[in-house]
Amino acid sequence: MKEKFNLKGASLKDVRTLTGSALLIAIAVIVDFFRIVLSNIMEISFGFLAIVMAAMMYGPLIAGLIAGVSDIIQYIIRPTGPFFPGFTLNAILSGIIYGLFLYKKELSIKRISLCVLFEGIVITLLLTPIWLSIMYGAKIFAIPRVIKFIAMFPIKVTLIYACGKLIEKQKLVR
Repeated sequence: MKEKFNLKGASLKDVRTLTGSALLIAIAVIVDFFRIVLSNIMEISFGFLAIVMAAMMYGPLIAGLIAGVSDIIQYIIRPTGPFFPGFTLNAILSGIIYGLFLYKKELSIKRISLCVLFEGIVITLLLTPIWLSIMYGAKIFAIPRVIKFIAMFPIKVTLIYACGKLIEKQKLVR
C-alpha cells in the first residue's frame, strides 16, 4: 500500500493545538540559546527537535508555522548577523518536510533517515549556500555544509527517533 503525504494536520482552532504550538515555539526559542556557533556562517542548534515534535503531533503546515514564528522570535531575542528572510523560509520548509515524513506515520530509522537526508539536501546543502552567497557574495560555503551535514546526520536521526518514541509513549500523537 502506497503512503500518501498528509498536508492536512491539526487545526489551530483547537485550544490544545494552539497551546501546544505556543509551548513548542517557546521550547525552540529556549533550546536555540544553547546553539554552538562555529563561525559567522556555521552553527549547530538542537532547536529542530521542537519542530520535529510539532511535525509529529500537528502535521506539516502547523510545524512550518511554528518553525517560522520561532525563527523570527529567535532573531528578535538574539540576533546573530543581519536578518535574511531566506533563513526563515528554510525554517518553514524544514517544518513542512518533517511533517510530510513523520506526521501520522510509523516511526522507523529508515523513514527518519530519509527525512533527515531530504531535509538536509534541500535546506543545508542547497538553499543555505544560496542565501549565504546572496548575503556575503562568495560561493565557498558548500564544503563546510557537507561536513556539518555528514557529522550531524546520525545525531539528528538518533535524537528524532528518541523524541518520536517518547511522544508515542506519552500518546501525544493523534
